[in-house]
Amino acid sequence: MKNSGNPIFPGWYADPEARVFNDTYWVYPTYSAPYDEQTFFDAFYSKDLVEWHKVEKVLDRSTVNWARRAVWAPSPIERDGKFYFYFCANDIQSNDELGGIGVAVADQPEGPFHDPLGRPLIDRFHHDAQPIDPHAFIDEDGTAYLYFGGWGHCVVAKLNEDMISLGTFEDGETFKEITPTNYVEGPCMIKKDGKYYFMWSEGGWGGPNYCVAYAISDNPLGPFERLGVVLAKQEDVATGAGHHGFLQIPGTDEYWIVYHRRPLEETDANHRVTCIDRMTFNEDGTIMPVRLTFEGAPERVLK
Repeated sequence: MKNSGNPIFPGWYADPEARVFNDTYWVYPTYSAPYDEQTFFDAFYSKDLVEWHKVEKVLDRSTVNWARRAVWAPSPIERDGKFYFYFCANDIQSNDELGGIGVAVADQPEGPFHDPLGRPLIDRFHHDAQPIDPHAFIDEDGTAYLYFGGWGHCVVAKLNEDMISLGTFEDGETFKEITPTNYVEGPCMIKKDGKYYFMWSEGGWGGPNYCVAYAISDNPLGPFERLGVVLAKQEDVATGAGHHGFLQIPGTDEYWIVYHRRPLEETDANHRVTCIDRMTFNEDGTIMPVRLTFEGAPERVLK
């Protein structure tokens, strides 16, 4: 049986978001380089999880007039035949700076994506959360949410049906803080069997102890009570495993976590690679700790 191997494609790439679009697996990572060299996004696609192909520069900073420094941590999603791409830029440290979370739009998953607003979608700190690391999620009832936040705080907002503007919750609020214990950054939401699995990264992204923890709730707004770590370093494989997305094999209950890690021989913080490993659920719905492998995923052909 053929396997993808880990990493699943060559090059330094981090913060991967994974989706199935148009009967194709897609992974959208950060180009992992010194900060001011992170000026574009590449994407990768596969029909079988094994053979991956690169699309260069699906979004370039030069086409986003407010993006003056690095771009990173993408989150794409499809709605009504359009593809929306959330990302962060400029790494703002206060509300006095220009930057935050932007959105771009394309007619196909390979882009090219363009900025329809000409400004950030979220350009301020809310509930003390730095506006970074967006993650888009559409619930079964059609409600779209954007989870985001750094500096130890996580916030959720509603997206309007146009996916490029923010709505409000029933109480009139636009932003709700949902920060679980030990949250640092990198939110991710999975809905499975009617439950909301909220996941996030802990620790420092440049160090060996970066990891992923999770909570389960009956509501997309929580509360989210931390249950434990599901992805972490393995001394015989890699360190710094975190900031992930996931793939569910269509029509099955099979889940794969797509994440970045740092090879054991690497000490440069930016030397991160994108990998895939099986994510398994216990009978009670909790998640088993992920085993890091060099094999990756077996062939799973999309028709």
